[in-house]
Amino acid sequence: MGSVFSRLRITAVEKVSLSVHRGEIFGLAGESGCGKSTLAKMILGFEQPSEGEIIHRGRSGESITGKNAWRRAGVQLVSQNPFEAFNPLRQVEAYFFEGVRNFRLASNRKEALAVIDRVLRLVGMSYDEIAGRYPAEFSGGQLQRVSIARSLLSEPLLLIADEPVSMVDASLRMSIMNLFRELKDRLGLGIVYITHDLATAYYVCDRIAIMFRGNIVTMGDVDKVLLEPRHPYVRLLRECIPEPEPDRRWTSKIRFAESEAQEYLRTGCKFAGRCARAMEICMREAPEYTEVDGTLIRCHLCADEIADEVGQ
Repeated sequence: MGSVFSRLRITAVEKVSLSVHRGEIFGLAGESGCGKSTLAKMILGFEQPSEGEIIHRGRSGESITGKNAWRRAGVQLVSQNPFEAFNPLRQVEAYFFEGVRNFRLASNRKEALAVIDRVLRLVGMSYDEIAGRYPAEFSGGQLQRVSIARSLLSEPLLLIADEPVSMVDASLRMSIMNLFRELKDRLGLGIVYITHDLATAYYVCDRIAIMFRGNIVTMGDVDKVLLEPRHPYVRLLRECIPEPEPDRRWTSKIRFAESEAQEYLRTGCKFAGRCARAMEICMREAPEYTEVDGTLIRCHLCADEIADEVGQ
């Protein structure tokens, strides 16, 4: 028998508004099921929003139609698991030649080889290193670099990197994150970096948005959001990271009385069911954004505290 919640309509992403600029890495963070991957699918055109629109280079996503349209418009995906991005029975170089042909990047094999070698060198590899090889012949870190190079074939302006280091050995994660930073600076790329790991987000991102149950609860400069957190949910996430000075950690008491569906269906603040400092207004009214030093915070309690600070 299905759950009662299976018959209810849940909004996976609600009233989200953000912008990503060229030459920056924008973090999208939160726990599993918060809506960040759904938002990424909408940016890529894999899912159509029921309301609102996605604007890319001044054009609405609704006006960009046809197979692979968003890719032609300059948006590319770097997937979480590089081994799932390639057919194990197909040589890796075939994907590059196919991309060159689809994007009409060369008129003969010599030109195609030059294009492929160029994008591979952007990620620290070369055509000779992939020629005649199958996915299983690469390490996870190598294959992720190959995947990134493949996404650069069309010279995109925006990369969507969905948990790009979660399937890579810990010893190689730093090199992949440094690669994103190099590509951002060298090519002027905008990168949406999706993760549940605040430590890697802090290292690689310029700005960050934290999502909870389909909502962005805070957004701004990564230092402000993560090092000076005001929203109780961000403080909870911070507590999950081991601290070198345990005495300085927050000691918030978090309740877990509600199911994921109940949190999504709440008409007030989605986090109110977990927040030990929730007020009556939190249960019935969704908070509006309050801006503090360029950081947006969606929290009734924070709004009251900021108002008190201003009044002092």
